[in-house]
Amino acid sequence: MTARHTNVPNLTDFDLKLLRVFHAVVQCQGLAAAQPVLGLSLSTISIQLKQLEERLGFTLCERGRKGFALTEEGERIHQSLKPLFESIGGFRDVVAEVRGSLSGDLHFGVVDALATNPDASLPAAFQAFARQAPDVHLHVDVSSPEELSQGLVEGRYHCILTPVLPEPDSLESVPVFEELQRLYCGADHPLFSEDDPERILEALESATFVGKSYVSLPSICDPRPQVEGPVVSHMESNALLILSGSYVGYLPEHFAAHWVHEGRMRALAPDHLAFATRFYLATHKYHCSRSVQAFRDCMLEVLKPGTATANPAPGTSD
Repeated sequence: MTARHTNVPNLTDFDLKLLRVFHAVVQCQGLAAAQPVLGLSLSTISIQLKQLEERLGFTLCERGRKGFALTEEGERIHQSLKPLFESIGGFRDVVAEVRGSLSGDLHFGVVDALATNPDASLPAAFQAFARQAPDVHLHVDVSSPEELSQGLVEGRYHCILTPVLPEPDSLESVPVFEELQRLYCGADHPLFSEDDPERILEALESATFVGKSYVSLPSICDPRPQVEGPVVSHMESNALLILSGSYVGYLPEHFAAHWVHEGRMRALAPDHLAFATRFYLATHKYHCSRSVQAFRDCMLEVLKPGTATANPAPGTSD
């Protein structure tokens, strides 16, 4: 289909429906893959894409034996959909607030490895919020601290829980609980059977540490020289590397407890190598709806300050 010089059509509810179909097809990278997402037949999706192209006056994507591919025009239209849908969602939220109800979408971002933390009862907060705002669609995304702060600034998240203090002035952060970190090694690591703290500290000078992309350790907990090792953004990756027996690394005590109980991991010199991480609940100062405020209040109700001690290190991660 070649581009035609026609007047730009007014955006109708039907056009929005077609645009959402197009968005799903792009996200799934093909018409067939989008069928279960849209709940439509292949022929219906094809017809609706053709209707959208006719409405717009140009071809959005190539589909056929050669596979699915966006045209240059299709790429530009798809890039414009995210702010369009967000604007529509924001308008619905405003209308809901004026009417006195809580509805719309709320995106919450959080780091991994918190399900076992007794000071972070997120399920209780989710339960309280679901009762208070049953018409709000809550989306929970696990990501790195860097992505969480950036996403909050860009509007992809409405609220985040992070172990790194967000720096932009547009964000408002409340310190909540602390999390105790200890240094661990796996059962196959040479230090697993060593109990003498002095020998452990000496051996750590030549050990390979798992680094974190978003944190600097307190000097008292970092006895190593400049040793190149793997760098991770998630605790799950950190734990897998430690379990390999080739690396040592810091983990939240509650997260490592399962492997410690199984005899697959142990804390090294726990009286010497431990520190506490402070977590922060953050929202955007200028984009905080009543739904977000209600969610924030539910979170603060359950995120009581923890009892972790030993070398507090504000701004470090879990």
